[in-house]
Amino acid sequence: MLDARQLEALAAVVEHRGFGPAAQALSLTLAAVSLRIKALEDTLGQRLLVRGKQVRATPAGQALLGHVKQVRMMEADLLSGLQGTEARSGVRWQSLSVAINADSVASWFLPGVAPVLQRHRLLLEILIDDQDHTHDALKSGDVIGCVTTLAEPMRGCVAEPLGVMRYRCVAAPAVVQRCRTPAGAVSPHKLLSHPAIIFNRKDALQDAFLAQHFGLKQPNYPRHFAPAVEAFETAIELGLGWGMVPEQHLAGRPGLQEVLPDATVDVGLYWQHWARESISAQRLTGAVKAAARQHLRPMPLANPA
Repeated sequence: MLDARQLEALAAVVEHRGFGPAAQALSLTLAAVSLRIKALEDTLGQRLLVRGKQVRATPAGQALLGHVKQVRMMEADLLSGLQGTEARSGVRWQSLSVAINADSVASWFLPGVAPVLQRHRLLLEILIDDQDHTHDALKSGDVIGCVTTLAEPMRGCVAEPLGVMRYRCVAAPAVVQRCRTPAGAVSPHKLLSHPAIIFNRKDALQDAFLAQHFGLKQPNYPRHFAPAVEAFETAIELGLGWGMVPEQHLAGRPGLQEVLPDATVDVGLYWQHWARESISAQRLTGAVKAAARQHLRPMPLANPA
């Protein structure tokens, strides 16, 4: 049987990023926190933390952190049930951590889940990452669910198809005009003479567009990095370069014009979450799937064998 106090000490050290802050949060001495971690490591016979300038969990520690978060949510559900209906003012707020790509947060995720959050007093801690990398946070136990491009369920998880987010290559009208030949065709050489606006260094949508529609593999071109949705799209409108924008974001933005009309990049998204979910996490999962059905394009059917 795992010791609950030792598990909470482990979680506090990771969540507060150090033994000192964890001791302060738990109202314990630094020595007491260290002893609890050491006792847990001795019980399990393996290291749970990598100690250094930045304390981080080992794979075994990450597995235990996932367990701690599940237990916390189940206890919160139990207390909510014992207190009666959730409409009572005494019901606690419950926190859920998720990893989402920025485009999804801005366009469909938050509007879709907001009613459930308000109705059931749920708090979200959102970790923003590229859709190709959000599953790393689920794997490490930092979150209970993620919007990801990974279709294969990770161990202990379920991967549910959400739909397709379609991206279009856009630029300011003046930039689009400069990318065309006298005959009106888009010249990839002229396009790549302008900087691309890229969300961050994990963003590969521009490379996917160039490969799909021009047959260019890993071309070299100038890049601006703007890791915020509004700043990203504003940079394009200001004529600083071209970029890939979700079609949901284009309504009402005349300053963004398609570079190559109908040449799109489709990204299939999945909701990966723990197979064993608390009631609150199940409610969030239901809201995410409903929002995706409303705002995303349907996932294409798999080709028959």
